[in-house]
Amino acid sequence: MAEFYMTQSGYDKLRAELEQMEHVEMPAILERIATARAEGDLRENAEYHGARESLGMLEAKMSEIRYKLSMAEIIDESTIPTDEVAFGCTVRLKDLDFDEEETLTLVGSGEEDSSQGKILATSPMAMGLMGKKVGEIAEVEVPAGRLRFEVLEISR
Repeated sequence: MAEFYMTQSGYDKLRAELEQMEHVEMPAILERIATARAEGDLRENAEYHGARESLGMLEAKMSEIRYKLSMAEIIDESTIPTDEVAFGCTVRLKDLDFDEEETLTLVGSGEEDSSQGKILATSPMAMGLMGKKVGEIAEVEVPAGRLRFEVLEISR
């Protein structure tokens, strides 16, 4: 049984996204379908078929979010260790192959955003960092090969 680890804020964000879909996006699509249906022959009505396709995609996305919310395990951020890389922490790393620094935050499902350095705690990168302490070297197997990082700082 799959669980989706997330913080309370991540859970709340997904819940708000679902409510937006249910109360704003769904009624708008249903209105588009009703308007297109009123135009008559549905066999050649591109607006009707487009709206039905949009409805199907929205329902699939809503179903996925409902599943994640039902399987969510909320992690109490105050219990996250600060002396080792763990779920919910922010870690500053030095890429030993390219001599560059980067900062990553290990987050749960629905919170990931690569543009802000937020990666899934279940990703290969995060799994390779888990349990490492400041000063330790993490070797991470990724599809592109093996990456090596030194853990410089861990914060919550």
